[in-house]
Amino acid sequence: MRLEQKLKPKNPEFLKRVHEIFDRAPFIRDIGLKLESAEIGRAVTSLEIKEKHMQQNNFVHAGVLSTMADHTAGCAGGSLIAPDEVVLSVEYKINLLRPAIGESLRCEAQVLRNGKTLIIVDSFVYATQKGREKLTARATVTLAVVGSSYD
Repeated sequence: MRLEQKLKPKNPEFLKRVHEIFDRAPFIRDIGLKLESAEIGRAVTSLEIKEKHMQQNNFVHAGVLSTMADHTAGCAGGSLIAPDEVVLSVEYKINLLRPAIGESLRCEAQVLRNGKTLIIVDSFVYATQKGREKLTARATVTLAVVGSSYD
């Protein structure tokens, strides 16, 4: 879903910043989430589904879907902040639309509102099975913009 809006990054090196958000998160590396693309106010990630991602009924665990939606949203929002700021998730709501099954997941996140202290992002998680992609989850993530020396 693409929204027509005039988003302007506060950091000319916003792409470097988005990659840092990804590279500095050990949990994200551990689950295997990969950054596919990033642009102003938008990010796309992917994940190859492995046994460690599954729950007891052999569907991708809701925690994996939630993590993917949340972290991808953080990357989209992180593309808009100043060099001395960070984004922290303060709330998210996720709808699990159908069981996630297949070979891989893809998440698209798009900033809906870029405020001074809050950034609102929509994330859509798709599962690909046998070449066919289906929407499995949708999340709305609220990110707080805080100083990087936040305690």
